[in-house]
Amino acid sequence: MTTTGEDRTMAGTGPWWWARWRSAVLDGSLALVSALECGAEGIPFAKDAGIPVSVGIVFGLLAGSVLLLRRKWPIAVVLVAIAITPAQMGFLMGIVGLYTLAAAELPRRIIAALAGMSLVGTMIVTFVRVRQDMARGDLTLGDWFVPFASITTSLGLTAPPVLLGLYVGARRRLMESLRERADSLERELQLLAERAEERAEWARNEERTRIAREMHDVVAHRVSLMVVHAAALQAVARKDPEKAVRNAALVGDMGRQALTELREMLGVLRSGDGAQRREASVSSAVAVAVVASRAVDADGGVAAEGPCLSELDELIGQSAAAGMVVDLSVEGDVRSYARAVEQTAYRVVQEALTNVHKHAAGAKTHVRLAHRGSEIAMQVENEPPSEPASASAARLPSGGNGLLGMRERVVGLGGVFVSGPTDAGGFRVSAVIPAA
Repeated sequence: MTTTGEDRTMAGTGPWWWARWRSAVLDGSLALVSALECGAEGIPFAKDAGIPVSVGIVFGLLAGSVLLLRRKWPIAVVLVAIAITPAQMGFLMGIVGLYTLAAAELPRRIIAALAGMSLVGTMIVTFVRVRQDMARGDLTLGDWFVPFASITTSLGLTAPPVLLGLYVGARRRLMESLRERADSLERELQLLAERAEERAEWARNEERTRIAREMHDVVAHRVSLMVVHAAALQAVARKDPEKAVRNAALVGDMGRQALTELREMLGVLRSGDGAQRREASVSSAVAVAVVASRAVDADGGVAAEGPCLSELDELIGQSAAAGMVVDLSVEGDVRSYARAVEQTAYRVVQEALTNVHKHAAGAKTHVRLAHRGSEIAMQVENEPPSEPASASAARLPSGGNGLLGMRERVVGLGGVFVSGPTDAGGFRVSAVIPAA
């Protein structure tokens, strides 16, 4: 990340108030030159003022060395330069001081006031000095030269450093603003990247959950029926009892193993532990879901777009063929809905029937479907099983994802899902889905 002006100031490596050693060396060199200049100019000043030459030299050296403070106190440097202007010393200090003052982040009124004072002071001193020279005969030009020399000299010593300082200060502030904007943009980009990563992770989790739900709804029902049929085959086989029992047991074991593996894969998809495990699970789940969504139905047709409510009679017929007593009632005018609504309603009934096979085999089940004005409602309720042991006769494994998947489907469409045991000892699954 780039460094802002504040960060660079705080991270300065120079001595005292200097951010860098290079700036300290530059100011020290300028102060040394200014002190030598003022010290040399202190000699004629001492003669004109009638004071010892050594005093004038020391005064000049001290006054010129004030330039060392130009970055810390630019106003003080300019005031000292204005104060020693009548002594005709401190020209370098005045120029550098005005430049530093104009480049500093100070109010424009202060810069204008000090620059005006320096301009007027230089003009008056130049006017007096040129007039004295003409009076002594050192200059033989006309009287017009006195104001011309004073104005041009004062402007030449004041305007260029002030204008240059204003330009450099504005450019410096512009660069600082650009750096701060770049830093802010970089921070925003990092924040956007983090949010994009969070959204991508959320999308991956949602996709894993969706694939897990699809796999459970598409595969679990058919495998559950296979296990139920295998259990029935074990009970009714008579012609070759030993072979029938072995084959039926093999079918049952295969079905139970398939459901166990499916439950483990659903757990991996929902937990998302491990990068390689996660990617491999998602890839496998996508492949299984695609194959399952295009599974061949009982008549040999291919279900390309998923189930719909028109296939509900066939679904109930499959459960009835497995020995379940199912009662279907439809209320309202039958009509078509959006594909997502019909598929969700079908999956709710399918998973509810699967749960009856798992936990209440042999129990009578009531399926109610109601077509209302702005919604469709469904309810699957089973009575208590006639024999307590029959609920676990097929030994169907359960992973607890069926009810969760139904709730996610219904809530995802803005509906309401409720499930729980009944007072009679059975179980009820109810869902209401908006038609739009």
